[in-house]
Amino acid sequence: MTDQHEPTGQPTEPPISNQDVDLASGIAAFEAKQFSRAVGLLSPLAEAGDPEAQYRMAIMAQNGLGMLGNPLMAYKFMRAAAEAGLGLAQHGLAFMYMEGECAQQNAERAVEWFIKAAEQGLAGSQTTLAMMYEEGRGVAQNLEEARRWYRMAGFDEK
Repeated sequence: MTDQHEPTGQPTEPPISNQDVDLASGIAAFEAKQFSRAVGLLSPLAEAGDPEAQYRMAIMAQNGLGMLGNPLMAYKFMRAAAEAGLGLAQHGLAFMYMEGECAQQNAERAVEWFIKAAEQGLAGSQTTLAMMYEEGRGVAQNLEEARRWYRMAGFDEK
C-alpha cells in the first residue's frame, strides 16, 4: 500500500488568491483601456501596497483616466511603486521630477531615479540619463558618462 501523501517530485503551485485574480484582471482592464474597471480592481490593491497596482493607479490618476486627474494620488502611488523597486515606476517618478508634473521640478532627484531605472536595464531611462549628462541637467556635464549611458541603451556612437 502506498502512502497517499508521498511527494510526487512535481513542484506544487501556490494557490491563486483573489488578489492575484484582481491584479491580473485590473492589469488586463488597464491594457484594454477600460480605465473605470481598472480603477475599481486596482485601487484596493494599490492601497494595500502592490507595486504593479500602484504604478497603474499612478498613470490613471496622473492622466485622469477612469477618474478625475489627481496629481497627489499619482505622485503617492508612483513613489511607493518606485521605492518598492519597480523599474517602470522609477522611470515614471524620474519624469515627474524632470518635468515638474505631479511633483516639484527637481532635476537632481530626476537623475537619482533615472539611475535606479537605468540600472535595471530600461533603455528609455538610460537614454534620458545620457541626455542629462550630455546637457549637464541635474548633474555636472560629463560627456564620457553620457556616452557610457548611450552605449548601454544600445546606441553605437552619439
